Amino acid sequence: MAFDLDDPDRATDTLRLRSGAHLTLRFAGPGDAAALQGYFRALSPSSRYNRLMGAAPELPETQLARFVRPGQDDAFTVLALAASDAGAAVIGELRYAHHGEDDAIEFGVSVLDRWHGQGIGAALLANLECRGAARGATRLYADTLRSNTRMIALARKTGYAFEPSPIDWKQTRLAKQVSDAALIVPCASLRLAAAHRRQAVGR
Repeated sequence: MAFDLDDPDRATDTLRLRSGAHLTLRFAGPGDAAALQGYFRALSPSSRYNRLMGAAPELPETQLARFVRPGQDDAFTVLALAASDAGAAVIGELRYAHHGEDDAIEFGVSVLDRWHGQGIGAALLANLECRGAARGATRLYADTLRSNTRMIALARKTGYAFEPSPIDWKQTRLAKQVSDAALIVPCASLRLAAAHRRQAVGR
């Protein structure tokens, strides 16, 4: 079988939050469309505005279709899932695309409002950095509205620098070099990459 660093069935991580709750991070697939749309509808208007860079009652259907097709255009959506009475519930999401020409990963992220302040955004960004390191990326970046104070505070707390956005003066760009710190808590993608390297050496 060909080595696939982004195999949806293998690149899943389970984290423990400060509260003791367990968080599962896995790729979204076609079967997650309804849950993901329900998540976006459940965001507060301000959180949804910040994430989509504009007013919308839900994730547009064309974007939803892309969000649940892992690997299309080398882009993936990671869902943050927490246990609930009805099963696993989506409480956060992170969308990223790998730009191989400059070894960079572009991303966007959101967390359900009632879960703010529990370290989920930071956990998603740390997991992304690990996934990026596994793919050989050297830089992470995102554009966000200058008015998105929550995202800016999270970026500052997690070591991002700020630069002018080349897209819109109302936005700012968050950027961070992928560091060796990403290797401290290995993610599934990094473990897969390490296993592949060991197999290659053993041949």
